[in-house]
Amino acid sequence: MSDHAVLQVKGRVLVGPEDVRDELWVVGGRVCYDRPVGARDIRTVEGWALPGLVDAHCHVGLGAEGPVDADTAEKQALSDREAGALLLRDAGSPSDTRWIDDRDDLPRIIRAGRHIARTRRYIRNYAWEIEPDDLVAQVAQEARRGDGWVKLVGDWIDRDFGDLAPCWPREAAGAAIAEAHRLGARVTAHCFAESSLRDLVEAGIDCIEHATGLTDDLIPLFAERGVAIVPTLVNIATFPRLAAGGETRYPSWSAHMRRLYERRYDTVRGAYDAGVPVYVGTDAGGSLAHGLVAAEVEELVTAGIPPVDAVSAASWGARTWLGRPGLEEGAPADLVVYEGDPRADVRVLAAPRRVVLSGRIVE
Repeated sequence: MSDHAVLQVKGRVLVGPEDVRDELWVVGGRVCYDRPVGARDIRTVEGWALPGLVDAHCHVGLGAEGPVDADTAEKQALSDREAGALLLRDAGSPSDTRWIDDRDDLPRIIRAGRHIARTRRYIRNYAWEIEPDDLVAQVAQEARRGDGWVKLVGDWIDRDFGDLAPCWPREAAGAAIAEAHRLGARVTAHCFAESSLRDLVEAGIDCIEHATGLTDDLIPLFAERGVAIVPTLVNIATFPRLAAGGETRYPSWSAHMRRLYERRYDTVRGAYDAGVPVYVGTDAGGSLAHGLVAAEVEELVTAGIPPVDAVSAASWGARTWLGRPGLEEGAPADLVVYEGDPRADVRVLAAPRRVVLSGRIVE
């Protein structure tokens, strides 16, 4: 499609869960709901249209051993694009991926800078590894480098203890979160365990990644404070394999990981039922493939979240949470067209009919 062509999307345009329109026009790369006067070079796409999907937890530029080269990062971004994920919240990467912002054929990225972890308490080559006295300064640095988010590693295995344990004293975490907020950034944290959650939430954190340690006594606190979770269930599916690998050396940790895995669906459903905001993220990057956004939506439905809310967690709701437009008049035309209604069957998300990015059909 040429730069001057007009695109017509016909059928059902899902502007919101209940706001359904018959057609949408793309003019100059932007959404328009009035037929453009004098339009001649028109290409038409038919189907069910959604705003470009959101993967709210992924890692472009990160591989199993740490940072990857630009060609590999490009392939990661293209995999997400092909899956219909056109807005990515990069929840920590050691690579500089700012060059992607100059490519209107690749997804938009909201960066959280690089992970911030405790010394020798995370995956090698992934994070800035520091001690609590340096946490405020490091958070300030990442707040300035990122796109409105900072990512902490809230807990990890303590080898002396033999199980998951919090990484940061409450006082240090609170001061760091306050500094991020002062600089206009929100803070999220990787948390598997139960023991790291209360201090972080009461310290003012905005989001928890994975949140497998949520318990019945903690869920009301999350709901009261409006702290979101991004469960990354497609990643939690790897816990049994991880547990098996650590069985001999860390039996307590292995047993803990299995318990977190076994109750994962109940955890997510309990949070949703209590009104905790839940969003779709895959944890792609590192050891997990990109392009799994549809699989994560399906996992949320398996956990008991109604299909329309699971779709919202990867589209309308997620975009609002991240401060990015959907299919409003004048918004950038980033959308995906499907064969059927994803509100009725989320499995259609796995097979986009057409992907439109920056107003152009991705062939």
